[in-house]
Amino acid sequence: MGPIWVSMLIWLLLWGLYQSIVNVGQIFWGYGWESLLLEAGFYVIFLGPLQYEASIIVIFILRWLVFRVEFGAGLIKMRGDSCWRELTCMNHHHETQPMPNPLSWLFHNLPQGYHKFETLGNHFVQLVAVWFLFFPQPFASIAALLIMGSQIYLIISGNYSWLNWMTVILATSGLSDGFMQSILSISIPATTASPLWFWILIVALAVAVIWMSRGPVMNMISPSQKMNFSFNPIHLVNTYGAFGSVTRQRNEIVIEGTTDEEITHETEWDAYEFKGKPTDPSRMPPQIAPYHCRLDWQMWFAAMRGIRNAPWLVKLIKRFLQDDKPTLKLIKSNPFEEEPPRYIRVRLFRYEFTSIKEKRETGNWWKRKYLSLYLNPVSLKDLEDV
Repeated sequence: MGPIWVSMLIWLLLWGLYQSIVNVGQIFWGYGWESLLLEAGFYVIFLGPLQYEASIIVIFILRWLVFRVEFGAGLIKMRGDSCWRELTCMNHHHETQPMPNPLSWLFHNLPQGYHKFETLGNHFVQLVAVWFLFFPQPFASIAALLIMGSQIYLIISGNYSWLNWMTVILATSGLSDGFMQSILSISIPATTASPLWFWILIVALAVAVIWMSRGPVMNMISPSQKMNFSFNPIHLVNTYGAFGSVTRQRNEIVIEGTTDEEITHETEWDAYEFKGKPTDPSRMPPQIAPYHCRLDWQMWFAAMRGIRNAPWLVKLIKRFLQDDKPTLKLIKSNPFEEEPPRYIRVRLFRYEFTSIKEKRETGNWWKRKYLSLYLNPVSLKDLEDV
């Protein structure tokens, strides 16, 4: 409620504040859903307060955003990894995704035939159904429902921050007023026409979106398609996509510390437990989304890319050695509450979900195998220059 300019000012302020955070956040804010939130947040500036009729132009701009999210993801899958074309990616994805949730173990242990059905359903929604967002009703509503259903499935089977939740909300732009009233029993409030100056701004927005869409369109038709890329520093009219390739095996880094003054073969090491990533094999994968554990996600990348490509990890270890309380709040449990460790090491493990039989026998959700030493034991003195 209230004047249009007040609504616009509030949304513009929120958008500007988050824009500043994303632009200084570096890799910890470098995810596709950050750009998605910024782009969507900018468009809703032009929806206006509830008492004014929403412009069909803005509605179609939001549908264009949903189309780029879904179709871009569908294209990058078909181009990026043969397992998407062979319908075998879901044999691995529930286990190797960045942060599995409590149901990921169950989905992973379903038959391979079901995994093929999952992949086919994903392809149909992202490559076929999404086009019907631009068709007359009821086709647009059907497309929106299929998109929302596929996103809810992803919400149930994994932790992907707020990406899926946002896509569900944005997909409601495809639902008709009649559908909202008859199926969802949502009453449509009476509205008044927006002033002329507001319509002029909306037309200007549409022209800008059309002009800026050249980059995403060319990217989608390019054989060297980029994934989650912004063509401008303000993150408007971006290109999207996720999991162009699926890892077949899950490697995890485990950070361990000891209070021993000297390291021997008898030294006992205690592991730091993180909020979302697997460490203790007996711990059930937690439900984190729509919250985003940025540190845990970066740990997933670090396990694949190596310590040279994760310089922030050495700084994190230094904070652990310093017993830095704000940093330690980012993890689930600190095994060194009374005294900080003298040394910390990092080891690399291969993690796999247990089978139904193994889960019944051991109670563990994961089984793991030691691979190598990721980082040699270091002390605070070793990291003085970090």
